[in-house]
Amino acid sequence: MTDNEHEIEQPDERVRKRVVGTPAPGTSMLGTVEVPDVDVEVPGVTLQDEAKARKAEKIVALCFTITFLAAIAFIISYVVFQVGSPEATGMSNLALGSSLTVAILAMAIGIVIWVRQIMPKYSLVQERHEMVSDEADRGVVADTFIQGANESGFVKRKLLRRSLLLAAAPLGLIPLVLLRDLDNSTMPGAKFNKLLRHTVWGEKTKEGKPLKLVVEGTGQPIRAADFNSPGGILSVVPEGYEHDLNALAKATLILIKFRPEEIKSGTKLNWTHDGIVAYSKICTHVGCPAALYEQTTHHILCPCHQSTFDAADGAKVIFGPAARPLPQLPITVDEQGYLIAQGDFDVPVGPSYWERGDAEAEARSKGGQA
Repeated sequence: MTDNEHEIEQPDERVRKRVVGTPAPGTSMLGTVEVPDVDVEVPGVTLQDEAKARKAEKIVALCFTITFLAAIAFIISYVVFQVGSPEATGMSNLALGSSLTVAILAMAIGIVIWVRQIMPKYSLVQERHEMVSDEADRGVVADTFIQGANESGFVKRKLLRRSLLLAAAPLGLIPLVLLRDLDNSTMPGAKFNKLLRHTVWGEKTKEGKPLKLVVEGTGQPIRAADFNSPGGILSVVPEGYEHDLNALAKATLILIKFRPEEIKSGTKLNWTHDGIVAYSKICTHVGCPAALYEQTTHHILCPCHQSTFDAADGAKVIFGPAARPLPQLPITVDEQGYLIAQGDFDVPVGPSYWERGDAEAEARSKGGQA
């Protein structure tokens, strides 16, 4: 047996390994079209300095890694920061908004650096020609596409490719996480959604008495006999909750004094006292304070989007984007003549979207508007 017989034949060329996201060896992204290598000198094309390109590649990879971490942080924040109060909701929005901003911004910065510091620079002259695509033009487009794909470095630069795929993976999961909120019965905000249907007006004092209506800012209780000027208006809050921002976000009222003949059928008369009517101050459009009052027309105006309500007719909507009236609070007086709440609102206060998805709440809402 000769020495040659012990030798193992070696291939003349190294076997080319297939890279993730690229066509099989011997083919191209557009079939069998052959294009020049990215390193071949082309007139009008200036290649980037390889040392600077490698440095930029690391920066881009860092940006894509930051995108990956920020996207993971978004998903974690969605699970950790549950919405159970205005403060908790604020923390949730801050965490979700910050992480998503960092993810998208880092991705954008990485792509910009990739294009500006890694891909070649072109000096182009655009000539006018007929808008007709023949076989030669289509071939040029194919060549240009493949050349651009090669010049981008997606195939050649493994670190760029892998870090981009890493960054994009959790970003694709974010819409799926948010779509889960379409199911009101299982979403994290479902409990918070139910809390928005009630206010502290339905509660009692430590002595078991109904809550008094007190002037916002001073905490002064209001005697019905002292609030006797038709056209008068007060901003009112529940007794004992003057500094509770969570409670005031839902329970703040506007108190209006009418002459008996000015009150229309839309107002629940058994919920008024001596021409005094109490409405929620929270606009039913997006929750702005609806506290501008025009005495001559009895119109309540929300300054945010100009929703207008007729205070003399159950605060029904007469203009603007609001979809339903301002809820009316049932009031009466105690033995000392102070205005007190008979109970809570019969429908949820604030924006209409807070009550959607609950058939019972919708039924109550329709019953309250009837």
